[in-house]
Amino acid sequence: MGVREKCGVVGVSLPGKGAAPYLYMGLRALQHRGQESAGMATASQSQMYHRRGMGLVHEVFDGELLDTLRGSVGIGHVRYSTTGTSNLENAQPLIVGTGTREIALAHNGDIVNFQRLRRRLALSGVEFLGNADTEALGQYIAMEFSRTRDMETAIRRAMMEASGAYAVVLLHGNHLYAFRDPHGIRPLCLGSLDGGYAVASESVALELMGGKLERELLPGEIVSIERGQVSHSSTIPRPGSTAYCMFEWVYFSRPDSIFQGQLIYEVRHRIGKALARESPLEADVVVPVPDSSRPQALGFSEESGIPYAEGLIKSRFVERTFILPDQRRREEEVRVKLHPIPGVLRDKRVVLLDDSIVRGTTLREIVHMVRAAGAREVHVRVGCPPIVAPCYYGVDMKERKDLVAFEKTQEEVARALRADSVRYLTIPGLVQSIGVGQNGLCLGCLTARYPVDVPQEQRRFQRTLREF
Repeated sequence: MGVREKCGVVGVSLPGKGAAPYLYMGLRALQHRGQESAGMATASQSQMYHRRGMGLVHEVFDGELLDTLRGSVGIGHVRYSTTGTSNLENAQPLIVGTGTREIALAHNGDIVNFQRLRRRLALSGVEFLGNADTEALGQYIAMEFSRTRDMETAIRRAMMEASGAYAVVLLHGNHLYAFRDPHGIRPLCLGSLDGGYAVASESVALELMGGKLERELLPGEIVSIERGQVSHSSTIPRPGSTAYCMFEWVYFSRPDSIFQGQLIYEVRHRIGKALARESPLEADVVVPVPDSSRPQALGFSEESGIPYAEGLIKSRFVERTFILPDQRRREEEVRVKLHPIPGVLRDKRVVLLDDSIVRGTTLREIVHMVRAAGAREVHVRVGCPPIVAPCYYGVDMKERKDLVAFEKTQEEVARALRADSVRYLTIPGLVQSIGVGQNGLCLGCLTARYPVDVPQEQRRFQRTLREF
């Protein structure tokens, strides 16, 4: 627990139907990916309509506001900030002028060389409204479009210059574009929907809009959708292998989503089984840290034979603590978010199953909560290997000093959490559970080996990370 991911995107093109209600449903399905801001942009007869605001989707948009978003094509976004401050100026979709008509852009990921892009654009006279990497990407596309008058060419050139992770939906006139970084770090899928097409960060968003998953965009692919039909698809050259973010399976994606052909729920269930095989112990009850750890805990219980129980009750009306915008709020909210059931925990040797540990502050509070409810022992089992290095591709963990596992053994982490023991899933166990293959995954936060060169990382000293 305790990590923030960078956002969710959705786009629809539906001839003869209003796009806004579909976008609203898609964004509600992706709310877990960002809770700081929400926005939509639609187009009708080349006229663009856009609204964005701070807060949850249902707080920003009501029926009256949705009625103002006219047109059968549009894009939407929910944001949690990773690059760029948390304010309305950086909320998305971002609107950028091209000299003839505006484009709207929504982005999931982090552009690691965006400062270089900004400097290059500034030298060309571009003025920026905010400090988000998405604006640099959008302005670069707009600059190339002003030169080529061809949007797909402009996108292709921007993709060749931008490094990092990105899954993007772009609206230009009545034309919807979707594209994905050449390593496929961030997810983006395509589906049929009511006589048209939709794209979204997760398959569950397509389904909850009433659509059907067709496929995932290929790494480096650009898809063009016009009047509800896929009019063109192309790819830029892919440097090396794919690098799908392992955290999508571990934590970020909803368990009912599919990523790279793998149902998230089934992967998490396999993770729990693998963890039980790797780190057996004698205990009385397996308790998940709700909600994202339930499949892992069920797998652990089935494999170990230790009974499963819901020992922590979660309030339905509190945000995910990992994607709250600051650590103080995360610590405060965990006490409101979770409440123990003493009858389940009292005098028990508890296996507390969590999907991952990043900073450890939230989990330390939970361990204290479980002990206060009468648990005799608290053994933490973690369905992700130790996170020992920063992520530069859109996950909010950029400083090693903030990572509880950095330069610590499992015993030292246990003392930091005030748990009786801590055991993590191994990297081979994780890779096998995901089923994609280690060469196809981004494991940078576990190994400090990154699929895309990161300027910030290259400037820092490198050290050999301790094996756990």
